[in-house]
Amino acid sequence: MPVINSIAALSEDMKTWRRHLHQNPEIGLECHATADFVIEKLKSFGISDMSTGWAKSGVIAIIEGRAPGRTIGLRADMDALPMQDLSGADHASQVADRSHACGHDGHTTMLLGAAKYLAETRNFAGRVALIFQPGEEGHDGGKIMVEEGMMERYAIEEVYGIHNMPGLTAGHIHTRPGALLAGAAEFTIDIQGRGGHGAMPSKALDPIVAAASIVQALQSIVSRNVDASDQVVLSVATIHAGTAMNIIPDSAQMTGTVRFYDDALARTVQTRMEEVVAFQAKSFGMEGKLTYRVVCPPTVNDPDKAAFAAGIAREVVGEEQSNGDTDPIMPTEDFSYMLEARPGAYMFLGQGDTPMCHHPAYDFNDDISPVGASFFATLVERALPLKGG
Repeated sequence: MPVINSIAALSEDMKTWRRHLHQNPEIGLECHATADFVIEKLKSFGISDMSTGWAKSGVIAIIEGRAPGRTIGLRADMDALPMQDLSGADHASQVADRSHACGHDGHTTMLLGAAKYLAETRNFAGRVALIFQPGEEGHDGGKIMVEEGMMERYAIEEVYGIHNMPGLTAGHIHTRPGALLAGAAEFTIDIQGRGGHGAMPSKALDPIVAAASIVQALQSIVSRNVDASDQVVLSVATIHAGTAMNIIPDSAQMTGTVRFYDDALARTVQTRMEEVVAFQAKSFGMEGKLTYRVVCPPTVNDPDKAAFAAGIAREVVGEEQSNGDTDPIMPTEDFSYMLEARPGAYMFLGQGDTPMCHHPAYDFNDDISPVGASFFATLVERALPLKGG
């Protein structure tokens, strides 16, 4: 079964919705106008069972099927990024330094398209929980909604989500069992030296020299402490020290990120980082301190649910356009918290040959909205079949 006809017929409406959202981006947990737009559309579809205020501005709406049964959650993120929109599109952001440069406007639109179809047909036994989440971009919106009890309140048993993927052929759907996206930790390294005159370094303890040595030594952790078959990224992204070219500063600070697919391996990396920082600094007569915080766990698909979702992808887009064993990638996604709470799967939907997510020229490809909406709708009907259906 390809894209559902009635959803395909909705494509121009979906484009209009998406472009409205693109012009009016909101960031973080403060997606109130976006939530109001979602609520207005859901009500127009005949959906009245909804609750608001999740993680400040999230919305959860319930569609009842024609018979009782289990509850499946479908999630879309709503927030934008704090960056300028340089897409040049007629529908470019009308808000300075705010842009839907990751396609969450498209994700919200796809779930709205599926909601309209499911509310009209209700060709399933059970309930669908439509989860419109704020704060995916570094604000823990998914984590907060889980902690606020959404899974328990709505008895959600499984949960699914989709993210667009630039570089993947438009309309193709990929996923995999196990880790699909990495977990992330952020770290700060503080080095305390002793300042002095740049022309008299022997009278000082230069934290910049220690910082350079620490950066080099940190790179040995992945190459010498992580098995070659495992995947870890450790990147020092900033170094801050000094105020003038002839002054040796008192201190230096570095920050960066660690990406990983395995929590135990991440703890090993943290331990080695603590040792490297402390002993490298000590070798220069200084003190070094590591502050390390895991900010997002890996996004890990349940093997059975991933296989099921891959089967739905084959049904919607065809065998050649789907992949149930794609390679994992190193970005993060706070849908991981929902997958920790309930089994489910996350999917990549091909966006085509466009700028990458988080690029200022990025714009969501409206042609793929009916594909994502059809995937969600078909998944519900197959997961919650009516007897005799």
